[in-house]
Amino acid sequence: MKSILEFILKILAKAVLRKYKPQVVGITGSVGKTSAKEAIYAVLKTKYKVRRGMGNLNNSLGVPLTILSGYYEDYKEVSPWFFWPKVVLGSLSLLFTKADYPEILILELGADHPGDIGYLVKMVKPFIGVVTEIGDIPVHVEFYSGPKHLAEEKSRLISSLPSNGFAILNTDDDLVLDMKNQSRAKVMTYGFGRSADMIISDLNYNQTANLVDTEMTFKISYAGSFVPFRLHAFGKSQAYATVAAASVGVSLGMNLVEVAQAMKEFKPPIGRLNLIRGIKNTVILDDTYNASPSSMHLALDILGQLQAKRKVAILADMLELGEYTEEAHRSTGNLAAESADVLICVGSRAMFIADSAGNQLAPSVVEGMSKENILRFSNVGEALKQIDGLIKEGDLVLVKGSQSMRMEKLVESIMAEPEKAGELLVRQGKNWKKQ
Repeated sequence: MKSILEFILKILAKAVLRKYKPQVVGITGSVGKTSAKEAIYAVLKTKYKVRRGMGNLNNSLGVPLTILSGYYEDYKEVSPWFFWPKVVLGSLSLLFTKADYPEILILELGADHPGDIGYLVKMVKPFIGVVTEIGDIPVHVEFYSGPKHLAEEKSRLISSLPSNGFAILNTDDDLVLDMKNQSRAKVMTYGFGRSADMIISDLNYNQTANLVDTEMTFKISYAGSFVPFRLHAFGKSQAYATVAAASVGVSLGMNLVEVAQAMKEFKPPIGRLNLIRGIKNTVILDDTYNASPSSMHLALDILGQLQAKRKVAILADMLELGEYTEEAHRSTGNLAAESADVLICVGSRAMFIADSAGNQLAPSVVEGMSKENILRFSNVGEALKQIDGLIKEGDLVLVKGSQSMRMEKLVESIMAEPEKAGELLVRQGKNWKKQ
């Protein structure tokens, strides 16, 4: 059934693209795809009629759905017997009438298995390709022979670009930067490294007394010009998303001042390092969308930089890491010992985090984290029973784990305003809530 649906959607999507000829911005990577997509959308919508994929629509069903339909219901939440016929009929209407179709499509391209990117780029034929970050141990690597094999799959986006297109690459990731040799398109690089075409510098946090209103500031330089940026967002990931958006904007004729103005309205996607008011006058650093070694280290780095009475890291399993599972979790444990005062681990794999934080010396830690400050729970349900008693007045609480660990449930239990869960937390659809 799925293969038949995929075939129908691919044919319809290609036909719609052929008729309306929008420019396609394709985004891939193992970390930061969605934030980059949202930042690019925030920038381009000020100049163009733009559509981007909503949620996690980045596969063989989600990508054509974005192309074909303005309906953004989560197809997992709606009966397929009603939803997909609606999409097909809407697609036929696009083909046989003249619609007000977007000038630019921003499409996130996922690569869960070998061949995924190749399949998608043949369908959408991107004009601009953005690769965010692969990382030393990327998510989904269990389905590949290693990070280099996964990078080869991601690079199909860059090798597919036309000679008059643009390849936007993160120069701080060697696996991404190596892709420049595979591109016929003009290459534009971005990052903190001085060799990048578009350089991020002077990143700082302007922390407020209540923490929730803290802002991040940095500068972006390009072709001799420096422009300051101010975001209500956190971490290098959001700075990377901004500079990726700036690179796309400049490729399409915008300037950095226009980009900075557009980014004033940018809000990071939910579940990506968002500050939420918690019970007992606490603040939650909600990073529950998903987890990889790179994003876990970034979150802990931010926890370490922010000031708080006590810092609590609630970390769950990172999935789909295959043979790298133990190594990745132990590395996270070392960093947790440096960044947090209290460590709460959830899941069987997270026990490696706990073990490493308590027994293995991190480079800047004189001795491992005290055993009494490390707690272990087998699953989120078990943690929920005790979490209220573990949180203290004034804590800064980082919550993070792979999406299957459902750590947003824990965030909801310690939010000051749980009635806002549908607005502020990930996976709040009716089918997700049943699980």
